[in-house]
Amino acid sequence: MNISTRWMFVSWILWIGGCTAVPTNNSTEKLSGEKTATSAALAQESHKANNDLERLASIWDQRKQENLSSDYPIGPGDLIEFNVPGMEEIKNMSERVNGDGTISLPFAGIIKSNGMTEKGLRDEIRRRLEEKYMRNPQINLVVKEFRSRQVAVIGAVQKPGLYNLASYSDTLLTAISQAGGMRPEAAERILFVPAEPVDPDQAKKVVETLPANVIRQDPSPMILKNVDPITISLDSISRVNQERYLQMPARAGDIIMIPGAGEVLVQGWVEKPGSYKITPSLTILGAVAAAGGPMFPADTGSVELIRTDKQGQKTAVVADLDAIKKGTRPDLPLREGDVIDVTSSGPRLAAYGLYRFFTSVMSVGASIPIR
Repeated sequence: MNISTRWMFVSWILWIGGCTAVPTNNSTEKLSGEKTATSAALAQESHKANNDLERLASIWDQRKQENLSSDYPIGPGDLIEFNVPGMEEIKNMSERVNGDGTISLPFAGIIKSNGMTEKGLRDEIRRRLEEKYMRNPQINLVVKEFRSRQVAVIGAVQKPGLYNLASYSDTLLTAISQAGGMRPEAAERILFVPAEPVDPDQAKKVVETLPANVIRQDPSPMILKNVDPITISLDSISRVNQERYLQMPARAGDIIMIPGAGEVLVQGWVEKPGSYKITPSLTILGAVAAAGGPMFPADTGSVELIRTDKQGQKTAVVADLDAIKKGTRPDLPLREGDVIDVTSSGPRLAAYGLYRFFTSVMSVGASIPIR
């Protein structure tokens, strides 16, 4: 190869390097709003975490101050089996509580059972039958289905589904235990949607809208579009402040979602681009390190974290890896679905192109036999 030909190749490499320095990542074209620094993104996450803590504290105080009995009340949709020895009309009889909270029995008539405990309903039936029909009747009843006292536990648990609350002392942790506990791939956080007082069947309605195969995996992306769940963090940093809220008294209609830890995608100028499992406390710097670290052309001062929110909008956070290493800029914890894009620096890419060119030329030259 003569000198003029070599310089023509060098010029071509430099031109390619300059063109490559222009951002071409399609995912950044659809970003909403301006790019933010990790410090601003961390401040936003801190604000969300503080807001969640305030909501948790408020619900905690409210539920702890409730003066409730240990027995859970009967409610609409519950299926009750009755048996009164000596009365054929009320022998092995099953009745479902109506939407208005009433139930109808022969001789006893219509009873407003909503809010009653099993003992309270038994005493009321006995009182009515004693008035006109039977002395000291023996009332046997058992609730066969508890539709009014269900909570939903879905996501990365062993047995996702609807679970009954036995009493007001049952907690969020009790419900998770009923579902078999969290799976190994579960994220270190719980998404909690507290029941609305006006909608006790919220959990059942939400879960019934999900396909059976999805409810066993991670349904949170389908649900979170319409609700604002409270995050209970279980990582080592926040556990001291938030783990106690797992002892929050559960209420009918609560939704407890355990998301999977998921993966992050590291792309661009790293040694091993690809998807990586999220491990506890994984940050931008840790994910880039897991991908083999940045290559020489990488612009380590402008690494982009692309994150998609629950409305489907993409936002970008710019991270300076060098400043993070020095401790002058904060690192940012990662979530499932995050994309880390390590772009190139124009001058470094050009120099890298030259290096690759000359090393390839030297390699070819060394392979040519000398005559």
